[in-house]
Amino acid sequence: MANGLTVLVLEEKSTPMVTVNTLYSVGARDESPVRTGFAHLFEHLMFGGTPEVPDFDRVVTEMGGESNASTNNDITQYYVTAPACSIEEVLRIESDRMRNLELSAERLSVQQSVVTEEYNYRYVNQPYGDVWLLMRPLCYKEHPYRWCTIGADIRHVQEATLDDVRPFYDRYYCPANAIVAVAGNVRSDEVMRLAEKWYGGLPSGCRAGHQHAAEPEQKEGRMLVVERDVPADALYMAFPTCGRLDGDMAATDLVSDILSNGPSSRLYNELVKKRGLFGELDAYITGDYDPGLFVIAGKLRDGVSLDEAREGVERELRHIAESEVNGRELEKVKNKYESTFCYSQYKTQDCAVAMSYYEWLGHIEWVNTEPQLYRQVTAEDVRRVASDLFQPSRQNTLYYKSKQ
Repeated sequence: MANGLTVLVLEEKSTPMVTVNTLYSVGARDESPVRTGFAHLFEHLMFGGTPEVPDFDRVVTEMGGESNASTNNDITQYYVTAPACSIEEVLRIESDRMRNLELSAERLSVQQSVVTEEYNYRYVNQPYGDVWLLMRPLCYKEHPYRWCTIGADIRHVQEATLDDVRPFYDRYYCPANAIVAVAGNVRSDEVMRLAEKWYGGLPSGCRAGHQHAAEPEQKEGRMLVVERDVPADALYMAFPTCGRLDGDMAATDLVSDILSNGPSSRLYNELVKKRGLFGELDAYITGDYDPGLFVIAGKLRDGVSLDEAREGVERELRHIAESEVNGRELEKVKNKYESTFCYSQYKTQDCAVAMSYYEWLGHIEWVNTEPQLYRQVTAEDVRRVASDLFQPSRQNTLYYKSKQ
């Protein structure tokens, strides 16, 4: 649109519903190191209301819909799913809070308390809850991925003032920094007319840049040992990996699937079922826009030492890095990825979120074609990526020891 807003529409006549997903190009990586947790704080503040719509959730409920939001290191998303006949009302209230959010000391105080309670519940009072509060600063030394979305220090949120939060809202919550995706039983021409009606008069703002320090190349392994009141010892390992748009992203993802996607995967077969070192064990990539992490996480069986468990994992990593995977094994994980990809776009919410995300990446065509990138990965690609990835000098290890 003229004010910079991107609007996407998927006409899906098989459903009576519609989802409107609004993606803002702002996440934890866009925060100041001394003002962290703001992207997540605004996930809560955005439901606080405007002069025109004082109670956002009530309006959504009255139209028979549901709404929610999510924040990660890179982006923040808000969705509303409702009967398709409510499309204009959904666009009206979403456009309203895009630029007219009512920020008051009272509302800020309420959400500061909510976020503090969430921090205590998820990170302090849950077994293993502080793992990523420990792992991120272990793996990152310069890049803002070194803190979680909850913040590097909860006091940054607790002590925030209106003068702190208003500039954040003004900078990032504007048409030029947003993507609105609509999926459901609608007509694209009608959606575009309504988008112009409700968003067209909003001031553009500007597309926010992402200026932050690049993470230096890791040249030596790092280890951290902590002791907590948890039921079992746990092992966490992380290796720096490529960013979301890197040509090796598909191969890296398939490495994680070969190692740990289902009961026939390598780590499960060898270290859980055969050797009995772990009660549970997983491998996955964070999939961040900037260079992220390849993570291995597992809880040990009684009587197994952390050194023994780590050596078992490292042996499997050397194996995939030194020998080519067989064709059947690679085809299996490609098939599983494609199946998961297709089923992940089953509901209108899934479609709207996917469209927003791929448009944000700059590759809207991937909403239909990304499995083709995975089909092109060869066995040699897998071996090469694993060999580059699993270097001792790039390994970050957390021994999470039980006090019991």
